[in-house]
Amino acid sequence: MQKLFIPDSFEAPRFLETNYFHFRVLDDAVAQLDYEAVMASQKRLKGIFGPESDWPESDMTIEENIASLKVHKQEFESREAFAYSVFSDSKSTCLGSVYIDPSQSPNYECEVYLWVRDDSVTLDKELYQTVLNWLQEHWPFSKVAFPGRNITWKDWAKEPPVAGLLSPL
Repeated sequence: MQKLFIPDSFEAPRFLETNYFHFRVLDDAVAQLDYEAVMASQKRLKGIFGPESDWPESDMTIEENIASLKVHKQEFESREAFAYSVFSDSKSTCLGSVYIDPSQSPNYECEVYLWVRDDSVTLDKELYQTVLNWLQEHWPFSKVAFPGRNITWKDWAKEPPVAGLLSPL
């Protein structure tokens, strides 16, 4: 029997409000704001999901972005993975995203990716610390990997894969 990503009794938060950020479930309702944030930061975001990742592609369309956001929403609703849009405290600007996925390594319970747009890159450390604290205080994980952050991509590549687990991206 496959282990559940999160316990049935755990209700994943749909929002998070902090002094700097407003998180909401990533879905196609924010497609235009998300697309603008991604494309405005495209060069820096290359490799955010690993050195082999080609996201975001330079010719990504708004339609492709909408399709991707619908997948993230479906994954959230089915409790397979959890992705959030990160907005400014005024909720008017999409600052980036946070992705909480099942770990591809048996040494961790989840792997987390996050990014902020180029013109808000000074908030990157604040976002990382916010997510780290949130996961420690409100999520059922004790072993969290932030590939490319708290574990290098080289070391992450050495992590043994979970048998039968497909890459989340």
